[in-house]
Amino acid sequence: MHVREMISTHPHVQGNTADQLIRFIEEAYSCAQTCTSCADACLAEDMVAELRQCIRLNLDCADICAATGAMASRRTGSNVEVLRAAIQACAEACRRCGDECQSHAEKHEHCRICAESCKRCAEVCQAALEEVR
Repeated sequence: MHVREMISTHPHVQGNTADQLIRFIEEAYSCAQTCTSCADACLAEDMVAELRQCIRLNLDCADICAATGAMASRRTGSNVEVLRAAIQACAEACRRCGDECQSHAEKHEHCRICAESCKRCAEVCQAALEEVR
């Protein structure tokens, strides 16, 4: 991804690229893709009814990760309170989705991969919150 390169060219950044926030943006978009792919893989499983909650949490997590990644990419103006709330919600969605996927990880490799991605994203959310003030 070209997140750092793109953000560093923004006229308002002036050298302050906010490294933890950039890491969050990259991880959020990665997690969104992983969760979308996991939901799709869950739909293809024979035991799809048993994966209904996993699919729901995958899709919710993918949506909040993508939306929050987009919000964090903006550098014009300020909306810190809403961005912080979105990152907190993203962390919670990642924790819940990761826990659900982990419960299916022994049977489904896609859930194992998704659980790991969600855990990483939740951790990065916390680091980004320290930088967003």
